[in-house]
Amino acid sequence: MHKIFHHFQFRFNQSFRIFNFNPKVSLPIFLVFGALMIVKLPQTIFYPLLYFSIVLVFHINRKDIPFLKKIFIGNWRLLIFLESAFIYTLFIMANINYKIEKFGLLMFLAIVLLCFLQPKSKPFPTLQWNFISNNLFEWKSYMRKNTWMFILTYIILIASAYHRVSLILCGIFLLDYLSHVYENNENKEMLEVYFKKISLKEKIHKNVFFFNALLLPTYLGFLVLNFDESLYLLYYIFFMNCYFLLILTRKYKLYHHHEKANYFSIVVFIEYFVYSMLIIPALIMIRINSKEAQKNISKYVGN
Repeated sequence: MHKIFHHFQFRFNQSFRIFNFNPKVSLPIFLVFGALMIVKLPQTIFYPLLYFSIVLVFHINRKDIPFLKKIFIGNWRLLIFLESAFIYTLFIMANINYKIEKFGLLMFLAIVLLCFLQPKSKPFPTLQWNFISNNLFEWKSYMRKNTWMFILTYIILIASAYHRVSLILCGIFLLDYLSHVYENNENKEMLEVYFKKISLKEKIHKNVFFFNALLLPTYLGFLVLNFDESLYLLYYIFFMNCYFLLILTRKYKLYHHHEKANYFSIVVFIEYFVYSMLIIPALIMIRINSKEAQKNISKYVGN
């Protein structure tokens, strides 16, 4: 027990180090945790399911189980249960709208089963996504590298159409994925060949069309399930597209062939998030970014 106590003390200190030194991680976590404290779901049973899914994602992404097996030879399963149960309890007890009931308590049995479900040591096979046009190479590359996370996220995104609160929360989660799709820079030879075949305006049109095609099931689902709240959907569409265009135009505004990435930070996230909420400032910034991006591309491709 003494060793387990020190382990949890280490976990506690480790969490604060992450929050202190990585605001890009800590700020979204605090925002989401705050939202999950006050979110009101239509049925009580949804709270345990939602919070158990968070625990499941945490467990699947663990990399420390081999280490725990070596250090805590006889108690490593207990440690996994305690950590997962703590996360689940933290979320379920923090929500102001949830009242303790049988199903929520039964989910602790499901957490016990996680102790026997170990993440695979070998990576899952990835899909090639060859049906996606090469004009959408950023999406194609990102989806190949993050196949199963993309599929899981996409399923959750479609399911978010159930309620306006879930739509907004999942939309905020999606912003981080969008930011990383366009974070890496291609080499200048590829950029030159690409923009000799297609203009920046055409690239924007193709990417916006693909982005909205991905979101179409969510749009339609929300419209069918929540027709009386269609104004939320209209704002959601404007907000998501504004943020998407800001990220895309920023990439080529800042592009330089010596830089592997355009280094998206939490400051940029907050700035573009606020612009997109207000819409009109976002439209102004998109126009400015587009002009500067076109000038930057012309340095490599010519007029």
